[in-house]
Amino acid sequence: MQPPLDEILDNFEFLDDWDDRYRYLIELGRMLDPLPGEAHTEANKVRGCASQVWLETTVDRSRSGEPAIVFRGDSDAHIVRGLIALAFAIYSGRPAPDILATDAHAVFQKLGLGEHLTPQRSNGLRSMVERIKSDARGVLEGAAVNASAGIDRRTPDADGL
Repeated sequence: MQPPLDEILDNFEFLDDWDDRYRYLIELGRMLDPLPGEAHTEANKVRGCASQVWLETTVDRSRSGEPAIVFRGDSDAHIVRGLIALAFAIYSGRPAPDILATDAHAVFQKLGLGEHLTPQRSNGLRSMVERIKSDARGVLEGAAVNASAGIDRRTPDADGL
């Protein structure tokens, strides 16, 4: 089970050495729920990542009030799986307006990721956040939701992508 964001932030603060922080990110990635092979599709692939990254988005309408958006993901790189887990701690299980209002980059800066990730990893992390926000916009705009695949990517997002 993934720890909440506050716990992740506390653990990062406790770890002084970046080697330990990288190991912690890898550990977070190992805690991710597995993404089934059938979800490793082109539609779920995140563009702009050097590593292969898949993001599956579903809408949980079982709660009273506003539906929550739930994410599952995977990567072929251990560190990237950890970054996915971090992004999910920030965004998964929250309503679309909250997702769109949340500045993940402020969290990443607080953790010092900007100075310690390669430019390719930073671009990939930015692509994941953009994809998460795009899916949230799609939910708000009433994009068709397919129960097995999540967001219907045939509906262009606000940027026409």
